[in-house]
Amino acid sequence: MTPPFERRAVLPLAGLYVFRMLGLFMVLPVLSLYGDAYSGASAALLGVALGAYGFSQAILQIPFGYLSDRFGRKPLITIGLLLFAAGSVLAAVADSVYGLIAGRVLQGCGAIASVLMAFVADLTAEENRTKAMALIGASIGVAFSLALILGPLVTESFGLAGVFWLTAVLALSGLGLLWYVVPAAPVRVMPQRLDWGSVFRDLELWRLNIGIFALHFVLMATFIAMPRYLELYGLPREQHWLLYLPVMVLSFLAMLPFMILGEKRGKVKQNFIGAIALLVIVQVLLGWLQGSALLGVVMLFGFFMAFNLLEATLPSWVSKVASAEVKGTATGVYSSWQFAGAFAGGASGGVVFQAFGFGAVFALCAAILLLWLLVALFQQPPAPPVRLSLQVPEGMDAIEVTRLSTLPGVRQVTWVDTESTVLLQVDARHFDNSAISMYRWREA
Repeated sequence: MTPPFERRAVLPLAGLYVFRMLGLFMVLPVLSLYGDAYSGASAALLGVALGAYGFSQAILQIPFGYLSDRFGRKPLITIGLLLFAAGSVLAAVADSVYGLIAGRVLQGCGAIASVLMAFVADLTAEENRTKAMALIGASIGVAFSLALILGPLVTESFGLAGVFWLTAVLALSGLGLLWYVVPAAPVRVMPQRLDWGSVFRDLELWRLNIGIFALHFVLMATFIAMPRYLELYGLPREQHWLLYLPVMVLSFLAMLPFMILGEKRGKVKQNFIGAIALLVIVQVLLGWLQGSALLGVVMLFGFFMAFNLLEATLPSWVSKVASAEVKGTATGVYSSWQFAGAFAGGASGGVVFQAFGFGAVFALCAAILLLWLLVALFQQPPAPPVRLSLQVPEGMDAIEVTRLSTLPGVRQVTWVDTESTVLLQVDARHFDNSAISMYRWREA
């Protein structure tokens, strides 16, 4: 069970995710349907507008993650929320598709996904991190469900400008949540020399980066085609929100047993591979068996069941594989690939849809997912962590305690009581207990 402090920490961060992701997701179900009201609009340019925030996000995730390692998580999240609000205002006042694209790019400059992920990792023990990431994944699912309801309703009443004004308000509301509800991160003990290069040398991290690129490429490309697909085959655009809510809720509930049993029985990789395979099947069937809104509903259920599982698993693995001292940088690289995938999926999906129609978009997604499936077959899930509590001998200074972070197999060192107690999270495969023989210690 997640300790009370961790729940108090993760719940407001999940709320912050909801505020931010609502702003991003509300445009998904409406931009391809209502965006032709902008001067100069075309399917290809609306696809660029849909994915444009991913372009600046991809560029800035690493700098934001690196700076959060240096200067703290909360200051960087504050800057990101202010930039996102400014981009929302710019998009709200735009009257051309090019102004809309500029606003979306500025929204993306608030590149705080990597910082939020690192913050969650700071505030949770490794053995609870998948559950914490699942809670974040659930909050994203809630945001997605609300967005798919609110997006059409707000657009019907106030136009697309109303959606962007609402996202600006949500971003500014997130500042209050950040500074008055989210707790400060505990102190992490860092080594004297930080090995930034390990982020770029680790093959497991690269496999995870490729995975999140593919997942968000497919998400954005699918939502270029899916709203038009549903409308063409009998579901009016005004009723789309009535479909999205039950599909999102039921698919999340269907995913939970697989995630829980996978963790308990050591079947995480099997579930991971199965979820990717399910996404491939969904895209193939959508492209092959066109002609029914009911098929679209069933395929959306399968899509989001797999998507929710993968969205929770991928960042959890990143936080476990990356060293504690460069976790912000690692999540920055990961998030850059995530948003590069969103940009590429939105732009490519718009171009392919305009030129070749639904089937080609779904075929493109299936091809991307098959390539990911081949990479994922070689993915190694992180080993379960061991947590140790150390009683520090009297008179031992902070420099000596800091050396704990350099021992082989040590993933994270945390001061609980700066006078006497330190928590270690270690990889049992590479850690030698004799290295801490001078301390009184036990498994926490």
